[in-house]
Amino acid sequence: MNDINPYGGGEPPVYKPFPVSWEELHRYSKALAWRLIERGPWSGLIAITRGGMVPAAIIARELDLRVIDTLCVASYEEMAQGELQILKDVKQDVGDGERWLIVDDLVDTGKTARAVRDRLPKAHFATVYAKPAGRPLVDTFVTEVSQDTWILFPWDTEPQAVAPIAKAATRPR
Repeated sequence: MNDINPYGGGEPPVYKPFPVSWEELHRYSKALAWRLIERGPWSGLIAITRGGMVPAAIIARELDLRVIDTLCVASYEEMAQGELQILKDVKQDVGDGERWLIVDDLVDTGKTARAVRDRLPKAHFATVYAKPAGRPLVDTFVTEVSQDTWILFPWDTEPQAVAPIAKAATRPR
């Protein structure tokens, strides 16, 4: 793995853009809550920041969870995966994570998920989206996308005109 291509090799990967609207993210987060309600009860929820905060808020509401913490992790700079940093650990007394629910937006290469699993091995890890490389590290997810998909979350985008797929460059800039 290197700074140019998180999946190995020297050339930047070609990504397939996959835009997600606020409505879609809400619907999939609620679907994730439906899958998780049967696995509770939960002592609380830990959102992986920043991407997991929106799905975590929706899931916390749907599961009526009031004890919420964050595990603040940085592993991306723009579209490049960099060195993983834990910026803030959980504050709650969660022990090994038993009966705790961890929520993130996406598991990609599994780098963040491995670090979270090391900290909280008995927690239940749930994501809205999963890519094949990280999928074995999560317990519950809603939608699997290919490894070469780049999910464009609504907080990272704004409406604008785009070229048709056949004419658009798919390499990140």
